Amino acid sequence: MIMKELALKYGCNPNQKPSRIYMEDGSELPVSVLNGKPGYINFLDALNGWQLVKELKEATGLPAATSFKHVSPAGAAVGLPLSDKLAKIYWVDDLGELSPLACAYARARGADRMSSFGDFISLSDVCDADTARLIKREVSDGVIAPGYTDEALEILKQKKKGNYNVIQIDPSYQPAPLERKQVYGITFEQGRNELRVDEALLSNIVTENKDIPAEALIDMKIALITLKYTQSNSVCYVKDGQAIGIGAGQQSRIHCTRLAGSKADNWFLRQSPQVLSLQFADGLGRADRDNAIDVYMSDDYMDVLADGVWERTFKVKPPVFTREERKEWLDKLEDVTLGSDAFFPFFDNIDRARRSGVKYIVQPGGSVRDDAVINACNRYGMAMVFTGIRLFHH
Repeated sequence: MIMKELALKYGCNPNQKPSRIYMEDGSELPVSVLNGKPGYINFLDALNGWQLVKELKEATGLPAATSFKHVSPAGAAVGLPLSDKLAKIYWVDDLGELSPLACAYARARGADRMSSFGDFISLSDVCDADTARLIKREVSDGVIAPGYTDEALEILKQKKKGNYNVIQIDPSYQPAPLERKQVYGITFEQGRNELRVDEALLSNIVTENKDIPAEALIDMKIALITLKYTQSNSVCYVKDGQAIGIGAGQQSRIHCTRLAGSKADNWFLRQSPQVLSLQFADGLGRADRDNAIDVYMSDDYMDVLADGVWERTFKVKPPVFTREERKEWLDKLEDVTLGSDAFFPFFDNIDRARRSGVKYIVQPGGSVRDDAVINACNRYGMAMVFTGIRLFHH
């Protein structure tokens, strides 16, 4: 249904009323609600996520998906095939061969399943039945896409007792070149960030190692486009066409790098023999399995392994996944790409990135300590690109 405005239940919080979305020029909204009653934050997630996947598709030529929570992506990916191991850790190994779009969402959701719980999904392409079936069994608030097959729409309408939020957006819609928002009654105006992320942006390699394979260039594009729609400060670790760790909204960049690095580490630890061999109790849901894995891989493992506790989660009590075993496994992580929305002010970010297998880095540059950061990359044999463009998002 075409609309010029849509009344919402409330704004960010229940006490913030009235609430609506509309076009300032009185034109029709480029979105329509096919099912459910999306809220204020749902639309913030949907419209930011749509921009992200639209640009990923344009930059890579591949279907793209993102999983948003609180107006930042928990994951983003393009539709590359899943290995058997990835299908298993993303809990989709029982679904058979998936469409490229479904693979993109499995990757976007699977990299940080703890953060993606209750997400809002954005899809670059028409949602097909494979993707809808995957969405239906996950805890999610809604989805936005340029269209839905009849079968996919019927599947999604069955979710949440018929109340699942399904939004369709006009893929030809182009926003005005100036954007405005109000803070404390004062209107802010700026030009939209229309930066095109392409090979030309990635041409200034500042390190001794200048060998960046095509796969890493794609990962750099994914990192930068993801950062473009992530609350600053932000960094993003990417491998094989998907974000594997996003650090968002931290005041200190090293804290972003550590946060995202820990998420990337957890993504890889889930692929370890110790985690893959876990035998879960019958009937334990995916979210409970995710929670148990997260604790099992940490130093707080006794919270799930103590006598009288492990029996609720596992059929067989697993051995402790020791800190030494975790380090040994993480030493195998390699060829990871790291992107940053602004320059790295100190080389400690590079030291931390190396521990999570980073070999390629893309960042704006421009710090008075750029030389120290470049020297750290040279010391580790990394290749680093300076784009010259900051990507703050607020």
